[in-house]
Amino acid sequence: MIRQIRGNAGKSHRSASSDKSLFRPNGKAGTKPKLPPSLSKKWEPFKLDGVSNVAILCDLHLPYHDERAILEAVSYCKKRRVDCVVLNGDYCDFYAISRFERDPKKRNLKREVRIQREGLKWLRSQFPKARIVYKFGNHCERWTSYLWNSCPEISDFPQTRLPNILGFKKLGIEAVDNKRPIMAGKLPIFHGHELSHGISSPVNVARGVFLQTVSTALVGHHHRTSSHTESNWNKEHEIVTWSVGCLCELHPHYRVVNKVNQGFAICEVESDGQFEVDNYRLSRDYKIRKG
Repeated sequence: MIRQIRGNAGKSHRSASSDKSLFRPNGKAGTKPKLPPSLSKKWEPFKLDGVSNVAILCDLHLPYHDERAILEAVSYCKKRRVDCVVLNGDYCDFYAISRFERDPKKRNLKREVRIQREGLKWLRSQFPKARIVYKFGNHCERWTSYLWNSCPEISDFPQTRLPNILGFKKLGIEAVDNKRPIMAGKLPIFHGHELSHGISSPVNVARGVFLQTVSTALVGHHHRTSSHTESNWNKEHEIVTWSVGCLCELHPHYRVVNKVNQGFAICEVESDGQFEVDNYRLSRDYKIRKG
């Protein structure tokens, strides 16, 4: 009976059966089950090939950006003739769809998106020939979280994806999502939210990055400029980590008193993948200083 229900009792029984929903292909006696295919996807870094001078701008948080800070950073990067601009997370703020407490007067998603689109158009006009790479930070991921939780039925529509909302294709901007690091030569660039919380408690952010990655790396996210160096006992290997300042307002209403600072970084990449990082901070009068 089981063979007949499964369609394994011969052609005549299969053709005569009215219910074929449980049919399965004939197999050899003693056939062993196979391991089912995995639904997981490969998680690999995004490699910045073919670039030699990379500007790293973190945490602009449009529309709560600091115009003067961005102008100073972009002007300096233009003087350094960068051929790639990495927006290393949280270019967008998305205050209007945050799950945290929000001021009703600031809940204007349409205005936020309009300003963010205009900001990208301006950035492309400043670097017409450079590669622009947009990495998703935790604030950028608010967009996807909002779709998944509030309107999942349209979350898979191409028109609702953030790169399409912000016009990446027309502006020639490349997107890096799924918390993947960006490799500038041998330098891994993270936004910073990929690492666990409390990262700044052991001395500073950069030391926290070292303790969690045990690797040379650069992060944003924490809005603070710092660096940390470790070497092994015979000095054959040296690990350096950096955290980069922000380019947004310094006194947001949710944390008016804080220890954050503004800044940016430039990474010069050699043909063999070796690199040199210049980590800059902006003083309160917007002077550019080595971080």
